[in-house]
Amino acid sequence: MATVAAFLNPSFLSPKPKPPQPTTTFSLTKPFLTLPPPPSSSSFRRQRCRMAPKPTSAVLKDHLGRVTKTWSDFTSLNHWVVLDYYRLVNSVNALEPKIQSLSDEQLTAKTVEFRRRLSEGETLADIQAEAFAVVREAARRKLGMRHFDVQIIGGAVLHDGSIAEMKTGEGKTLVSTLAAYLNALTGEGVHVVTVNDYLAQRDAEWMGRVHRFLGLSVGLIQRGMTAEERRSNYRCDITYTNNSELGFDYLRDNLAGNSGQLVMRWPKPFHFAIVDEVDSVLIDEGRNPLLISGEASKDAARYPVAAKIAELLVQGLHYNVELKDNSVELTEEGIALAETALETNDLWDENDPWARFVMNALKAKEFYRRDVQYIVRDGKALIINELTGRVEEKRRWSEGIHQAVEAKEGLKIQADSVIVAQITYQSLFKLYPKLSGMTGTAKTEEKEFLKMFQIPVIEVPTNLPNIRKDLPIQAFATARGKWDHVRQEVAYMFRLGRPVLVGTTSVENSEHLSDLLREWNIPHNVLNARPKYAGKEAEIVAQAGQKNAITISTNMAGRGTDIILGGNPKMLAKEIIEDQLLSALTREAPNVEVDGGEISKKVLSKIKVGSSSLALLAKAALMAKYVCKSEGKSWKYQKAKTLILEAVEMSQSINLKDIEKLVDEESEMYPLGPTIALAYLSVLKDCEVHCSREGYEVKKIGGLHVIGTSLHESRRIDNQLRGRAGRQGDPGSTRFMVSLQDEMFQKFNFDTEWAVRLISKITNDEDVPIEGETIVKQLLALQINVEKYFFGIRKSLVEFDEVLEVQRKHVYDLRQLILTGDSESCSQYILQYMQAVVDEIVFGNVDPLKHPRSWSLGKLLKEFISIAGKLLDDGIFEDSFAGITKDALLKSLGQLHDSSSIDIDSFYLPNLPKPSNSFRGIRRKSSSLKRWLAICSDDLTVIMYNVGMEGIGLLLIFFASTLEIL
Repeated sequence: MATVAAFLNPSFLSPKPKPPQPTTTFSLTKPFLTLPPPPSSSSFRRQRCRMAPKPTSAVLKDHLGRVTKTWSDFTSLNHWVVLDYYRLVNSVNALEPKIQSLSDEQLTAKTVEFRRRLSEGETLADIQAEAFAVVREAARRKLGMRHFDVQIIGGAVLHDGSIAEMKTGEGKTLVSTLAAYLNALTGEGVHVVTVNDYLAQRDAEWMGRVHRFLGLSVGLIQRGMTAEERRSNYRCDITYTNNSELGFDYLRDNLAGNSGQLVMRWPKPFHFAIVDEVDSVLIDEGRNPLLISGEASKDAARYPVAAKIAELLVQGLHYNVELKDNSVELTEEGIALAETALETNDLWDENDPWARFVMNALKAKEFYRRDVQYIVRDGKALIINELTGRVEEKRRWSEGIHQAVEAKEGLKIQADSVIVAQITYQSLFKLYPKLSGMTGTAKTEEKEFLKMFQIPVIEVPTNLPNIRKDLPIQAFATARGKWDHVRQEVAYMFRLGRPVLVGTTSVENSEHLSDLLREWNIPHNVLNARPKYAGKEAEIVAQAGQKNAITISTNMAGRGTDIILGGNPKMLAKEIIEDQLLSALTREAPNVEVDGGEISKKVLSKIKVGSSSLALLAKAALMAKYVCKSEGKSWKYQKAKTLILEAVEMSQSINLKDIEKLVDEESEMYPLGPTIALAYLSVLKDCEVHCSREGYEVKKIGGLHVIGTSLHESRRIDNQLRGRAGRQGDPGSTRFMVSLQDEMFQKFNFDTEWAVRLISKITNDEDVPIEGETIVKQLLALQINVEKYFFGIRKSLVEFDEVLEVQRKHVYDLRQLILTGDSESCSQYILQYMQAVVDEIVFGNVDPLKHPRSWSLGKLLKEFISIAGKLLDDGIFEDSFAGITKDALLKSLGQLHDSSSIDIDSFYLPNLPKPSNSFRGIRRKSSSLKRWLAICSDDLTVIMYNVGMEGIGLLLIFFASTLEIL
């Protein structure tokens, strides 16, 4: 043991012994709960495990920390806000007996009653307590779940337009039903926004049962839906969607050519939104604007050439890189080599610009790594979302980066693109008059939410006390030492029987650790962006809490499935049903790319299925085979899975006796769905018994152990991983291990030499970790600096987008008025813009103080023809405009210039076609000119008037062309 003072004292290196110090700041530790040697392998380090008792000072420090936390909680504003919400909780609880006494029909009729009361002048605040009590009772009847008191608080926080920070496993999904139902009563639409299609579909089906039972319509927006399907779902009272689909629908609507192409609720598409994982959407995704692109120049042949040039160039000699902002800079030697290889004299030649292609190729080489930023599948480079670890098939990097990556991998180059519409998530969600969100980690970014969105963050207390232990961060000098230590800790926990979740930052790291564990024959599951793993995501997470389960995941943010100690009985029961029945329902092999391989039989080996459950499974399988044979049905694999899913939903919404009655009824059509539902309920009972028993065993040995293998660029992401342990008062522990060779330290050029020197003073073994308060504070300080850096980027992006937002909102509002308005309002806007365009052309080419011969008449005609030329060519003016040339215009203007007076009643240019008065705007323009002439005729020199027409946007508009000289 050694203190900070000892580290700063040069005599530390001398062999002279030091007296023991009362406070330990750094400690040289063995691996956490050091591993005893495994019986089957000699690769483990043979170390003895000895747990020393806590010193008195450490015990006192723990007590002091608890007292300090209690006092800080008591004095915080959040404490008093939550205390105030308990008045609503008491009101809801008081109404519960009355609501429970209602029949299903009476409970459903409450929605009609609430809407009537709102129409009579009551507010949402007046009916809030009763509406929450109704939703709580509906959830109890349809889902078997009753909202906890803290969940009532969470619902109230959402209704008030705030962010509810609720720890993992506290039931955020159920909380959303309260605020969604209450705000949907106004009939203006509520959007529940998730981070992916899977969660949107799950919540619409799962939570939607509550809303449908209460008489509300529930919509779902999914990728691949038609415009008609989207329009129908947006018209529902509550619509579930993911953030990207919502943003792209908004952009597409504002590129629509007619009102029939609109899918959202115009003219007011936004009313109230509940954003799940709101910090991930508004902050982490905030740096990536949503873009709709159109095809631009096709320079596909240049990208492979640039990729070859990038291979020739050497970092440090021909170019330098800046990891922090992903930029490259060519040196003089690099420019010379590139110009020689490309046989060009100027890399930045405007007529032959190779610089962009070379720079993109270098960026693809240095910053875009396979299995980290993207994977290659089916001949395509697919982006990996760094926040969720999922593949985003429809997304592409802009400005030629994606093409450069394709060239680097030798893939087919797709056409370059140009941005035709874009919006950031910050700007998108600012369009909602009322916005709320849910997450487990938002308090660290509270200031940003307040500054950017004026939304407060309220910490909702947990239903049960959190007893999770967050162990100190361990720092290693080398990555090799870190990964070896992770393997040892995983192996030790495996032999204890504790489930382990290991969080990694990339596909590459997850597979590296998987290889290390495979060397020691440690069974484990991997969850990353690979297709073979992604398809089994729900199954893997559902089993991650079982005894001896080892799970390696790239990122656990927004997975949407809780890790329950002993296993998730509902998910396991569904897996057993699918394992037993899919082969009976279809002979088609599963889609490996979608479902990740053959149907898993591993679940049955871990769960003991009772005889009654097996009998029901056998009956359902026989019935499925009979139906397929007798009716000639041949379900596809996905269709069969959907059938099972629908049956599972039925089992959760229909009484058990009713299902048994359906099965026993004799009819020509065998009730396959009810039979599957009955089998599901039977297997679920077995799974619950098994999970309860095994869950108790797992709790006794310490619960889920979470290992973080590096610090993320945001503390919130680390806290999301930590939050997977200790849900609902369960035991658990977490440990983060970092190495000074981690990407974050390298990317931001942090000075880590001090830590290396520190480790070398403590021990000669660089693979041994150090831990302590000082090292933790230093590492967290580095992490906070990174957060500040990215906050600066987001702030700049928001400020830049605010400038575009003014123009975008004006243009989009005008387009919607034209698309959805009547002819009277449309014509008014058309005439205003028509005349404004004409005035701009005229005043840009004439000078009232000079003779017409000095005017830019040729340019004026050219600009006019560039606007109205197509309509002129279509013959709208019946060749009358053909004679208007520069010379004819000058001659006519000259005649006016030489005349001593102007006839106001016959106001037109001599020897040129008379202006048409067929359009109301032109008549109004002509009359105003005549009134102006009557006042200012003495000062007037020349006036020329003509008529033209132009198409603005996608609609034909009419405009009058007027030349005025003041």
